Amino acid sequence: MDQPDIALAIDLGASGGRVIAAELRGDMIQLKDVHRFENAPLQVGNRLLWNLLSLWKEVEIGLGKAVDEHRDRIVSLGVDTWGVDYILLDRNDDLVGPAFCYRDPRTRGLMDKAFKKISREEIFQETGIQFMEINTLYQLYSMRVENSPILDIADRFLMIPDFFHWMLTGEKVNEFTNASTTQMLQPGGGGWSTKILEQLGIPEKLFRTPVQPGCSLGSVRTQVRNLTGLSPRAKTIVPATHDTGAAVLAVPAKGFSESKPNWCYISSGTWSLMGVELSQPRLNSKCSELNFTNEGGANGTVRLLKNIAGLWPLQQCRASWQRRGKPYDWTTLATLAAEAKSLSHWIDVQNPSFIAPEDMLDAVLGYIRQTGQPTPNTDGAIVRAILEGLAMRYRICLGMLEDLLGYQIETIHIVGGGVRNQLLCQMTADACNRTVVAGPVEATALGNVISQMLALGRFKNVGEARAWMLQTSSIDIYQPKSPEAWDEHFEKTSSHLS
Repeated sequence: MDQPDIALAIDLGASGGRVIAAELRGDMIQLKDVHRFENAPLQVGNRLLWNLLSLWKEVEIGLGKAVDEHRDRIVSLGVDTWGVDYILLDRNDDLVGPAFCYRDPRTRGLMDKAFKKISREEIFQETGIQFMEINTLYQLYSMRVENSPILDIADRFLMIPDFFHWMLTGEKVNEFTNASTTQMLQPGGGGWSTKILEQLGIPEKLFRTPVQPGCSLGSVRTQVRNLTGLSPRAKTIVPATHDTGAAVLAVPAKGFSESKPNWCYISSGTWSLMGVELSQPRLNSKCSELNFTNEGGANGTVRLLKNIAGLWPLQQCRASWQRRGKPYDWTTLATLAAEAKSLSHWIDVQNPSFIAPEDMLDAVLGYIRQTGQPTPNTDGAIVRAILEGLAMRYRICLGMLEDLLGYQIETIHIVGGGVRNQLLCQMTADACNRTVVAGPVEATALGNVISQMLALGRFKNVGEARAWMLQTSSIDIYQPKSPEAWDEHFEKTSSHLS
């Protein structure tokens, strides 16, 4: 009996990466980690950089392990990563400059300088993207401000997943969902904004018309096949390369690209991205005022969403505790938080002091002191305050989203690593007073694989894939238990969470 085919999802996040083998059975996708590795930015002089060459080496190791286990059963592979970051190549295909991390401080204050060249309103109308200093637009513009020669030497612009697809195949493409995070791409599938690029001195020659998820780049390079053992049968298929774009594709909801969806999603991890999936962008003044973004989704859809700090403050507090000799695992932290008193503190996880402090625990305690609150008496109280602050942010974002849409959302789908935090899922149901459907945890990898399966003809369309996900995924449902207490807490703290 023939064994099922294998698709490989290369899933790279801001804190770690994985090569995942997905066994394509008739009634399920069985995911298995083949290789897992860490990722963290490096401080090099005054710069914060990604070590992409080390990541590529780990990818090669992972591909070799996958071949050792699955041989020529591997039919496809694709890469997804975080957004906004990029690399540049010169005309000889050599790297020009480093791979900057979006947390590098060189973009601080750059938006206001950019607005003197082209107005905020014009940028929003050209792109529909929310304003964040980490956006690729301001990263590239910083080179002009610093009189860097890099942009003049560069010949091609590749985002991080584009770079890995180039390393795999030699093909240089810009993929749509990730390109949409740059704040340089026109909304609704349009091309790069010539107007923005010209005004800010960014060479238009760097960019190519973005390809859609499902584009096949063919077999991997000969040298990669020789090194890893991959068969020519294994085709590189560009998925929704932005990790949130992939995760949203795997949301087990009914329907796809509806004009009036009754559900929203939270892709929960280091960042939380909360929004709805639409067929058309929203480019009105209210969307700009609330700083929502119209990012590209699979099959030409629009992800109307807002970026929220996510689990980053808690992840970094855990690192702070580890440095202090408290090696908490995530289960222990969840237990400590559950034992702590509810709604006794408030923390704005969006506060700028939490972006990249030297020590997150010191930053959190400093914030609590500065806002006149009593010092938490246990580590669990700190964890709980961070989680409650995140749930409160979800509530605020939901209100904004419903204001934009003009109707009430019925269900919140949470996907990604945050699904494992049952306390946060329940807090979200209570804070928002909505039903929460949590799962799948591996939404990004599954979305990557679904893109490949759609290209391979395993699913007819996204709606069929989602219906299948709804039947086969591990999903938990949370109903509101104490929304009244959260209403009171919101009344007391909302002025601090603007």
